[in-house]
Amino acid sequence: MKKLNKIWVVVFLSVVIAMPAHPVLKKTAQTGLQFLKVDVGARAAAMGGAFMMVGNDANAMFYNPAGIAAMRSTTDIFISRTEWIVDIKYNAAAIVQNFGNWGNVGISIISSDYGDIIGTRVADTEKGFVETGNVDVGAYAFGFAYARQMTDKFTLGGHIKYAKQHLGENLFPNDEIVKNEVSGLAYDFGTIFYPGFRSFRVGMSIRNFSPQFKYQETAFELPLTFTLGFGMDIFDFIPSLQESQSLVLAIDAVHPRDYTERIHIGGEYWYMDMLALRAGYKYNYDEEGLSAGVGIKYAVEGGFGIKVDYSYSDLGVFDAVNRISIGVSF
Repeated sequence: MKKLNKIWVVVFLSVVIAMPAHPVLKKTAQTGLQFLKVDVGARAAAMGGAFMMVGNDANAMFYNPAGIAAMRSTTDIFISRTEWIVDIKYNAAAIVQNFGNWGNVGISIISSDYGDIIGTRVADTEKGFVETGNVDVGAYAFGFAYARQMTDKFTLGGHIKYAKQHLGENLFPNDEIVKNEVSGLAYDFGTIFYPGFRSFRVGMSIRNFSPQFKYQETAFELPLTFTLGFGMDIFDFIPSLQESQSLVLAIDAVHPRDYTERIHIGGEYWYMDMLALRAGYKYNYDEEGLSAGVGIKYAVEGGFGIKVDYSYSDLGVFDAVNRISIGVSF
């Protein structure tokens, strides 16, 4: 068994190191419904998106659905707000219920607010166009997840989502009105495996697996993403600190449909299970890179707990992105 554990570690680290080693053509503009790719949780975003092996509450549903099986409470509720670039805002919420040996069940929702967008139409005027009023645009995804710890070493989870996006409508010369909207189902799948070496865990997830979506005559795929990740509490090697502190290091190797391979690295330090400091970095992104954040957890008598997380993400030439998440468990 010890030999097998060492093989797992060597294979995983070899994949992580080798992924960015060879230059390939960047596959841009290959997918739609891009809001499904945005980090919606402040805790995950502060760790540079390296959340595959870290998530253990309702927020895990958006990264690796297997993570909700590690939830300690009976019920966990998650609410988050992301102030994205160019006045775009994303709102997310999730709730998970623990059913004991039957597994954990969760519900999630993400909605996009693109702000006011003024529509125009080509016309024989001095400006060459006329305004047609506000364009009704938006997107949302509603999901149902299930996860269960199959053995003391292996956890399995799935997440099925109904996603929809509407981008206004077109008025053709024959007065025909065509609505630009698409909708359909997408699927997430994830695993977590503990080889037996201290708190080390390794796993994988597939997100946004779906058939093609289509706007009028143009078909496209959702942002399918395959991720291989690992995590471990570094203080496993310092037993004297484990009673009051933890320092989790997480690395995710990401293979997206619409770009070359990427690496997410993040760390999370907890003191007395009350105060968390986080930092992370995303490699091979045009603008995204460094991120950081803090978290506070407060337990009330009777098993009721409150969590508040904040993250700051640098987006290069764009404004920085701020996120805040609130969690309640009982």
